[in-house]
Amino acid sequence: MADKVRIGFVGAGGIAQAHVDALSKVPDAEIVAITDVSRGAANALAEKTGAKAYDSAADLVKDSGAEALFILLPPFAHGEAEQAALKARLPFFCEKPVGLDEGLLNEIAAEVEKQGLLTSVGYMNRYRQSVNRAKEILADEPPILAFGGWWGGSPGVSPWWTNKSKSGGQFHEQATHTVDIARYLFGEAVEVFAAAANGFNKGIPGYTMDDAVSVVIKFENGGVANLMASASSNAGGSLFLDLHSLNHNFHFTEWNHNVVIKAKGGELEEIKGEEGIFSIEDAVFVAAVRSGDRSGIRSTYADGVKTSLVSLASNRSLETGKPVSL
Repeated sequence: MADKVRIGFVGAGGIAQAHVDALSKVPDAEIVAITDVSRGAANALAEKTGAKAYDSAADLVKDSGAEALFILLPPFAHGEAEQAALKARLPFFCEKPVGLDEGLLNEIAAEVEKQGLLTSVGYMNRYRQSVNRAKEILADEPPILAFGGWWGGSPGVSPWWTNKSKSGGQFHEQATHTVDIARYLFGEAVEVFAAAANGFNKGIPGYTMDDAVSVVIKFENGGVANLMASASSNAGGSLFLDLHSLNHNFHFTEWNHNVVIKAKGGELEEIKGEEGIFSIEDAVFVAAVRSGDRSGIRSTYADGVKTSLVSLASNRSLETGKPVSL
């Protein structure tokens, strides 16, 4: 392998720009190729990064000499890029959530496992000291109850985010980070039951999302969580997760996931969330590609699929009005 890992981007939107900035701080990484459904967007990002633009993921994989892919796509657009990576046996990093089609997700996950392919998914909060300190405590003291979510205001016009058939809805596309932390700390989910509020947001073209969702998740360890998403909180939003075990309370706040941990005796431990978390997770993936050592990767493709299946189950529960087993 050359001095730097040659990286191809599939996707040139906002999240791609975040990873361009993150990888600029990773000395071992070089972006060499970009493709996007909008050739104009691909050309613009290629010019900015010094990369070459390609017409498709298949062409990029075939001709660019990329040693790893970053798949940075909306939920509805997954499939072709992953299949191209699998065909070439190319390690890939995939932004969350990893898709909408459960059958396709399971098919890709099975092929990834069969090949033993190196993968990572963009659940960056698994790399935070605050989250891992909680995981350390909860390893010997299982979590019992969690309550949290993402609350934001009424959205503007979007080509895909506000269309539930393309995004999966806010709970699937955005609150997926909170769902993933719950899985990371509790373990696997076994049942999901969801209810939604609708009819409050009005006059938004192309809007088919739920205005708010509340989801109860039962976990294999016996614990439960009530996680929420709101796209209708115009007086101010929030991002939080409160969790407790027998002897500890955990209060996570803000995008950085600062945490205050309170022990039974009243002792407090406070950990501020890291800046530059995208660079941290990207550096781990690049290092794994260079060395073959996967021990630092905290969310594989299989893990990303499991988190997506929880929120996709919540959508099925909304449709049927019944709990959904996982």
